[in-house]
Amino acid sequence: MSSGKVIHLKNVVKKYGGRTVCDIKDNVLGECGIEGLIGPNGAGKTTLINLISNKISLTEGQISFFKDDEEIDISKSSLGKLARIGLVRSNQIIQDFDSLTIMDSLLLSLAPSKQERFYKLFGDKKARKMAEEEIAWYLDFFHFNDPYGHADSAGEKKLLDVIRCMMLKPKYVLMDEPTAGLPEDQTQKAIELMKKKTQEEGMKILIVEHDLELIWGVCEKIHFMSEGKIMIKGTPEEIKCNEIVHKKYIGE
Repeated sequence: MSSGKVIHLKNVVKKYGGRTVCDIKDNVLGECGIEGLIGPNGAGKTTLINLISNKISLTEGQISFFKDDEEIDISKSSLGKLARIGLVRSNQIIQDFDSLTIMDSLLLSLAPSKQERFYKLFGDKKARKMAEEEIAWYLDFFHFNDPYGHADSAGEKKLLDVIRCMMLKPKYVLMDEPTAGLPEDQTQKAIELMKKKTQEEGMKILIVEHDLELIWGVCEKIHFMSEGKIMIKGTPEEIKCNEIVHKKYIGE
């Protein structure tokens, strides 16, 4: 188990009109390598991920990110700034550049911001050569058959999203249903990769997921969310046995 926190949520509130959809008084994330965020549909899980990544704005409160003992207020930070300090997220809904090959799609994710123009990036032989070795490792790890073809299946596009997050070498990754729709063998490979990154590189990951077997098997700590609040925190065994979790989510 890793020590220290990466994200601190303080009096975080999100309202739509008069309806409060997220209300978290005090919670920390990143104390363990891999943590889970679970709860029933409508609990506020994706809203919370969107607040942390500033895809939507807070109504009240503060979100802090800790890097090298420095506390950074990220409540109003752009996605670009978040990525630069080491916070990235995957997408629940698959997003991809359909016109790019698998290789070029991954190459783009490694490009410095000054090169994020197709004509600059793909014409820079030095930059491409430096990236190809790392990309080749991921492609081999997930057994992509044709890296110079296009990602046609939903599963391949989902994997590209996961790989892009990992290649950025962030300190903290928010993963919203990262294995949804993947076949079992690729799900296990994705889990293996997450464990490898946390153990070998010190990366921290928060997984939002309805697959409880995956959550029980991979997470060191779990946050249970319901009605916009983090109600329970604990180890998988503690969460499995909790009466509130059974009543509101797992079922009797």
